[in-house]
Amino acid sequence: MLIWITGCTQGLGLALTESLAKRGHTIIGCGRNEIALQRLSEQMPNCLFIRCDVAENESVESFAEEALIAHGTPDMVINNAAIINDPAPLWEIPADEFGHLTAVNINGTANVIRHALPAMIAENSGIVVNISSGWGRSTSPEVAPYCASKWAIEGLTQALAQELPEGLAAIALNPGIINTEMLRRCFPEDEATSYPSPEIWANTAAPFIENLSASDNGKALTAP
Repeated sequence: MLIWITGCTQGLGLALTESLAKRGHTIIGCGRNEIALQRLSEQMPNCLFIRCDVAENESVESFAEEALIAHGTPDMVINNAAIINDPAPLWEIPADEFGHLTAVNINGTANVIRHALPAMIAENSGIVVNISSGWGRSTSPEVAPYCASKWAIEGLTQALAQELPEGLAAIALNPGIINTEMLRRCFPEDEATSYPSPEIWANTAAPFIENLSASDNGKALTAP
């Protein structure tokens, strides 16, 4: 498969990129860390890695144009790029921090969908996987902006699924609790390390994701 993955330079995105590439898929990845992107390009010369800020529509448009010209229409788009707020009560979180988080987590997902779906619709096939969170289906104190953004992803995905023509699918995927840098910002270190690493997670998540199909349209799933 030809798979686009956003936020491919660290955490779950990096682990999933490496795992899916090892399984024979061609990855078109994007992120903001140019050094990490260059390293990925050297490790995976058959894949393509492009600098892109998903929060900026023009940057996503450029990424999509380059990806489509180089490799054609993706079979799957994985909207993984996301950030989390510094834990604090909602009223103490600065407006610019809240706005930046929603720009990445919500607008970024919509930007990628906006520029990927027309080509997929023209081919009458394709899967959009929007990475959600347990905090997109529940809540916790001091991460209200992140919870709000992931609840938005769940709703956005459900509505998108109702709009898609037959042959395509939009799926919200909760990866579960993984020992990432984002988790360590919210959990005590000793508690965070009790959860699986991104690499261990990707070993089971990759085959699960690659088997998603149009029949999964509209589902809110949790990776094994």
